[in-house]
Amino acid sequence: MSSKVIAAAYGIPLCVLPSAAWRLWHLGWGPDLPAACARMGWIEPYYVGSLSVVSMGLALLTIGLVRPWGDVYPQWIPRLGGRRVPMAVALVPACIGVTFAFGMYAWGGLNQLFHIYQPEIDQSCPPPPTEGRHGWVVVAAYAPLLLCGPLLAVVTYSYYRRRASVGSRPVQNRC
Repeated sequence: MSSKVIAAAYGIPLCVLPSAAWRLWHLGWGPDLPAACARMGWIEPYYVGSLSVVSMGLALLTIGLVRPWGDVYPQWIPRLGGRRVPMAVALVPACIGVTFAFGMYAWGGLNQLFHIYQPEIDQSCPPPPTEGRHGWVVVAAYAPLLLCGPLLAVVTYSYYRRRASVGSRPVQNRC
C-alpha cells in the first residue's frame, strides 16, 4: 500500500474536521431564534450536533481501510477477534459513502445551475451564515469537504485491490 493512499485515508478526517468544528462552535447560536428560523434546518441544535459527531465518526472509520483492523478484527472484540473482516463489511459502507459524496456534488452543482430548490427565507430570521462579513469562514470550513469524495474513492479502490489480490486465504484465529 502506498504512502499516498495512507495519506488520503488520514486526510479524510482532516477534511471533515473544519466543518464539524464550525457547526459545533455555532451550536449555541440558534435556540432563541424564531420557530420559523429553526425549521430552516441548519440552525437546529440536535441536527447540527449529531451531524458533526456522525460525520467525524464516519471519517475516522475510513482509516480502517488502511490499518490492520480493517483486515482482521482486533483481539478485544468478543467472538470476532482475530478473524478476517469480510470485504463487504468495509466496502459496502465505503462505496455508499463515495456515492453519497458524489451525489451531493451533483446535487449542489445542479441546484446552483438550475435553482431546483430555493428555500423560503423568513425576513425575521438572520441571514444564512454564508452571507455577511464573516461568510468566508463558512466557505473555508466547508471547502475541504469537496476532497472527501475523491479521497474516499481512492482509498476504497486501494482497499478493494489489496484485499482482492490476497484472495480468500483464511486468517488464523488466535482465540
